[in-house]
Amino acid sequence: MSEADDRGGEVSVAIADGVATVSISHPQRRNAMTYRMWTDLAALCDRLAGDRSVRLLVVRGTDGHFCAGADISGLRDESVADYQAASQAAEEALATFPKPTIAFVAGACIGGGTQIAVACDLRIADTTATFGITPARLGIVYPQTAVERAVQLLGPAVTKYLLFSASVIDGQRAWELGLVNELHAPEVAERRIGELADLLVHQRSLLSQMAAKAMVDAVARDGFVPPALAASWAAEAAAGSDGVEGIAAFLEHRPPDFTWSGPGG
Repeated sequence: MSEADDRGGEVSVAIADGVATVSISHPQRRNAMTYRMWTDLAALCDRLAGDRSVRLLVVRGTDGHFCAGADISGLRDESVADYQAASQAAEEALATFPKPTIAFVAGACIGGGTQIAVACDLRIADTTATFGITPARLGIVYPQTAVERAVQLLGPAVTKYLLFSASVIDGQRAWELGLVNELHAPEVAERRIGELADLLVHQRSLLSQMAAKAMVDAVARDGFVPPALAASWAAEAAAGSDGVEGIAAFLEHRPPDFTWSGPGG
């Protein structure tokens, strides 16, 4: 399925073998995001969050780039406030997606592109990737939630450097700063994202992943795991069969067959 913007931008999704791949495409603008593309991204994330066939969400760009930020030409039609509200809604939908998310980054990942990548759980990049947080070039203020997530990921000093300078850094520097989890040559990166997707979807427990995501996000947000949250996941684990299957598979020296597909399932 896809949603097309009047000026050529599109956000589409393909679902195969438990992986939902969301593609950002606006080739004339290096996949820069229009207002409509942000609203489409939010809507897709909301729909996919409730799809039990989806166990992993991968966000990527087309035509050699991830996302070059905002389509500045579109800001003539939308106010900066409305545009930023749409970008924050999409960022929030992506950041709160209950299952694992990966940004697969090649080429430009600037401004709103970095906002999208940081909202994902993991970031895999190839060596063509460049990153920047660039509102200081336009005299606008980076969204509050995007600042908070950048600080949680990178720390105050690195976030200030990127925001103050609006510098564009290469993939190697992004990896050194902790913005990227893995960095590979382009021909290796495509293979690696497939391998990682297979590992997460077919060889690891979704229950464990979703519980971990909920608790890690709670620590990042509040500094601790609320007891009620820990208790709810302990109850979910006790009611499900993944734990029994995982231990049995380990003792029998075979791959596990995890079947848990979501809370209550």
